[in-house]
Amino acid sequence: MSSRLIIEEFQNEKVTSEQMEMLLAAGWRHFGEKFYRYNISIYENRVCSVMPLRISMKDFQFSKSQRKILAKNKEFSVEIKDLEVDAEKVALFERHKRKFKENIPQSIYDFLSYKSPAYCPLLTKEVSVYDGRKLIACSFMDETVNTCSSIYGMFDLDYGKYSLGLLTMLLELEFAIANGKEYYYHGYCYNIPSFYDYKKKFNSLYYYDWHGQWLPFPKQ
Repeated sequence: MSSRLIIEEFQNEKVTSEQMEMLLAAGWRHFGEKFYRYNISIYENRVCSVMPLRISMKDFQFSKSQRKILAKNKEFSVEIKDLEVDAEKVALFERHKRKFKENIPQSIYDFLSYKSPAYCPLLTKEVSVYDGRKLIACSFMDETVNTCSSIYGMFDLDYGKYSLGLLTMLLELEFAIANGKEYYYHGYCYNIPSFYDYKKKFNSLYYYDWHGQWLPFPKQ
């Protein structure tokens, strides 16, 4: 990991697919028009290193437990399309944010562009899960020519036993496989145990070392 402190951000309303792929490969993330990257954070009063993550789709396979989650939720219907923010998604966001004890988001637009959520700064997809006609989970992801990058996921807390937060990530991975993507970016974790540890439980996982290299993530 880098010994150099990195805390950077910029605003941009539009980037190309190629530009986004270069940014993701250098550890950048974004919420709406705000792009950011940093290699140090504080978690539970401890200074820790930030580890950007991605999955190489070439060798990726779902684990046995992940396949079980997909199978268990076959009763629900799934829709993947260009993002559209509506009253139903805003209501789901408001219910979902009750799970947070700190750093509570104020608005769904903390994560999306208010001006044009589906196309600013680039194409954004939604993965929506329905129980009948009821929206019970939804996630947002960027799509470029060669990558998918998860932005945010939310779910109905009354459906806790269905692992819906993980389900939408698995559905995003299925989309990446079906559309021939090279990498799936799903955020970052810390070098200490944290609530991000679920992101470490994937095959073919790599982390960015802040020196321009993506290295295999240490086996857990």
